[in-house]
Amino acid sequence: MALDYSYSDVAKMIDHSLLNPTLTWDELEHGIALALAYDVASVCIMPYALKHCAERLRGSNSNVRASTTIGFPHGGHSTAIKVAEARQALADGGEELDMVVNISKVLSGDWPYVKDDIRGVVEATHAAARKVKVIFENAYLNDDQKIRLCEICAELRADWVKTSTGYAPTGATDADLMLMRKHSPPSVQVKAAGGIRDLDTLLRVRALGVTRCGATRTASMMDEARRRLGLPAIAFQGVRV
Repeated sequence: MALDYSYSDVAKMIDHSLLNPTLTWDELEHGIALALAYDVASVCIMPYALKHCAERLRGSNSNVRASTTIGFPHGGHSTAIKVAEARQALADGGEELDMVVNISKVLSGDWPYVKDDIRGVVEATHAAARKVKVIFENAYLNDDQKIRLCEICAELRADWVKTSTGYAPTGATDADLMLMRKHSPPSVQVKAAGGIRDLDTLLRVRALGVTRCGATRTASMMDEARRRLGLPAIAFQGVRV
């Protein structure tokens, strides 16, 4: 049976996540090399390693992007700090930034604050012609709050709305992905994070309109995609520096 996707279709959905605080430098190097070998969309790495990551990716002549997080993982940083983080990330070569909303302010119903907080990072990032993903952390929110965040992100022209950080009790759910796609305009993409651990799940959320997924199990998912597509396996053993 013919499959309705190519290897690139699914590989370019993946932001390979290197955000676990216990990852060593060698493990970060290994993760960057893995992302290059599998030709994914981006490497989302801890901010302190972003400059090195961006240099590695540029030096590879690949189209794998360098990305990092802002206000991660709890969103409680002041807006000024989030904007400063964004500017530093952009200076370090970040091409896509994943920012966490102020969850406390969302739960408090302080929508002017929430909007200004997102606006600060979006405007700083767009001024540099780079892109922003806005993380809601849906595990803590009700549907009305998620919908309002979608509306705000549309008004501010964020590039993606994203379900979660991966550190909350639950990550992406089909119900949330459908809700976010329904209440976001076509110009705002949807990213799933938390729980995308195999190819079938990746394909299922793709069918829901998801264009990007945060993942740590990139190799196993892409190995399975290549097997199903009849492509040769990628010989990847990683690097140590």
